[in-house]
This record gives sequence, C-alpha cells and structure tokens, in this order.
Amino acid sequence: MAPGVVGTVPESTGVYPDFHGNAEFLFDETVSEGSQPSLGYGTGDLERLVIVSPTREIPRVSWGRDRIGVRPREGWRPNTVYRVELLPGLTDLRRNREKQGTVLTFTTGAPLPTDTLRGVLVDWTTRAPARLAVIEALYGPDTLPYRTQSDSSGRFVLAPLPHGAYLVRAFLDQNRNRRQDGREAWDTLRLAPEPAAAGVWWLAPRDTLGPRVTTVTFRDSLTVELQLSQAFDPAQRFEAAQVRVLLLPDSTPAGVATFRGKAEDDSLQARARAVADSLKADSVRRARPDTAAAPPAPAPARPAPQPAGRRGAAVDSAFLRIAQGRPALSDRMIVRLATPLLPDARYAVEVSGVRSVMGVATTSLGLLVVPKPPPAPAAADSATARPDSTRRPKVGAPLRPRG
Repeated sequence: MAPGVVGTVPESTGVYPDFHGNAEFLFDETVSEGSQPSLGYGTGDLERLVIVSPTREIPRVSWGRDRIGVRPREGWRPNTVYRVELLPGLTDLRRNREKQGTVLTFTTGAPLPTDTLRGVLVDWTTRAPARLAVIEALYGPDTLPYRTQSDSSGRFVLAPLPHGAYLVRAFLDQNRNRRQDGREAWDTLRLAPEPAAAGVWWLAPRDTLGPRVTTVTFRDSLTVELQLSQAFDPAQRFEAAQVRVLLLPDSTPAGVATFRGKAEDDSLQARARAVADSLKADSVRRARPDTAAAPPAPAPARPAPQPAGRRGAAVDSAFLRIAQGRPALSDRMIVRLATPLLPDARYAVEVSGVRSVMGVATTSLGLLVVPKPPPAPAAADSATARPDSTRRPKVGAPLRPRG
C-alpha cells in the first residue's frame, strides 16, 4: 500500500499567531527521501512535491523517516494565510506511490480563508489538457502568489483562499522550475471568487512582437507554404491582398488567388476533392448502368474483444466541449497563386497584417527558391529496343525447341 498521511503539524484550518518551526506531514510508515536530496535549489525529489503559498522562494524541505518538514525560506510572516500542498507522487521504501495529494492550510493571525478558485487549462496549440501546469493566484497589494498544479485532466482547485479579487496566471512549466520562462505557454484571468469562481485558461506562447515569416516552402507551381515565428490569431480572416509574391530581381508581381491558414486550406481542398470524386462517380454510373445485381453488403466488422480487466480510456466529454470552443493554433499558412511560378527562379514573399494571439500585427519578408524541373527521361530507340524476330540464327547454332 502507498504511504498515507495520518496527521499534520499544525492542524489544518487553524489560527496560530506565534507559529514557528516546520509545518509537518506525518505518515503511517517510513517514506522515501528520493534519489535527489533537497538542497534548496528546487531540484530535490521532495522539493518538487511541495508547494508553499504565498511565497516566491523555494521552501526548505526536510525528511524525517515518517514525516516531512516544510517552512518558507524567509520564515512565517504574521497575519498571513498559508497553504502547504503535498503533491501526488510520494513513495515508500518499496516504491509504492501515493496518487493523491494533501493540503495543509492555516493562518498566522489573519482570518480563516473561505474562497475557492477552480478551472480548466487547455493547451491551445493542441486543444489537449494542460497537464501538470502551474497556477498562480496573485492576491493583495504585495501580489503574493498562491500556487497549485493542474492534474492529468487539466483541472485544478485552489482552496481555501483569503477573500478578495485575484489575477490568476497559468503556464506550462516545461523546465519544472515553477517560474514562467521564455516561450512557455501561458494565460491570465481576473477572478473574484465571492466565494467561488471558475474559469478556462487557454495556454499559448505569447510574444509582444507580431508573427514573422521564417520559412517559405515550394509545394508545387501554384502552392507555397509559409511558416511563421509564432501562431496567428485563429479568429482572423485573411485576404489575398495581404500577400505579395515578387519575382526577383525585377520585382514582377505574381498573381495571388487565396491566402489562408493551413488547416482551413486543407479542409477546403479536401471538400473540393470529395465533390469532384462524387461528380465523377455519378457520371460513370450514368454512362455505364450496371444491370447486374448488386453484391450483398459486407457484414459490419465486429470490434476486437478486449482482454479481461482492460478497458478503453475514458473520454472526458466535458473537456472536449470546452476544447472545441476555439480552433487549434497554427503557425503555418498557404498561398495559392493564380499563375504558375517560374522554374529555377527566386521570389520575395511579403506578408502584412497577420495578427498574433495577443493582437499584434507586423509586416515581414521571406525568400522562395523554386527548384529546377527534373530532367526529362531519355526516349528509348524502338529500333534497338525491340529484337528482330526475322533475323536468322547463326550457322551451327542449335535451335531451341518451342513450347
């Protein structure tokens, strides 16, 4: 069995004005310290399992066989509501893993907390649950963060909290340092629980600069694919006038027919092919009616039986409804031309007015190199390729029997 929490020091949801020392989680057996010790850098196995709020520092975490001690690096502040969360993942000496976390909440003089924040985090790029993302609820004039972590379904509950309004930020912590860095996807919402509030966070990389063309790829003589430096706003509608394709070096413009996001263009092309295939099939049936009886329809295939004790993964229908509320993000676009590109030529591709997720637009240039056409295969000489059947065999050569 996994290790279980049998008590905490101090007891949860209490007021302790003079509290000092460690807050402790007590277990019913000896727990593992892990292979990485807790040295105050946030990289220890136990440090990764403990979240102390509100503080911006890495807490001090100590191991005592059947107990884990925790305290803020700067000490316990007076008149503050503290939340100490032990995340799932703790193991005993036999590697049995605890699958549920524990939260210890107490105050050092402030009123007991009453409010609850809950929500769903969506990885906007894939429209999948944002698993193990960090949630920070910034509170008060000092904007001290109350933190937690989303579960495997992208959901979280942060409670109990002091009453008031919060700026709630969520981000995908790719390097697991519990700080928002660089290109990590994030989103923010303002919420006032009173006493409970819920929201949906759409996590995506966000940049203060607009999307820029990074790669221009030749697909065929009428199709060019663009890759941008970041995802564009999926709600934006595009026009052919936003793209100029200029033949170098004299900047002769090539006519642009359409300019769309790749997902939209793929969908429209697939629909056009389906319509064309349907019309072709109808014309064939009208031209050659089939008088023979239609063959019997094949019996529907039965699903393969699953081994005993195994079931398919449960589908979170509520999350699917939320995720389908917005199209997935993309950084790829398709330009379709009205006239073919010249082979073995170079073009400048200028794109303007494409907005980022944050609504920032810019103009940028890319370079397209059209490859040379492949060499035509050499025509075979029919006179030499076909053997002469009238030629007599050499004298003395044995005749091969036929058949």
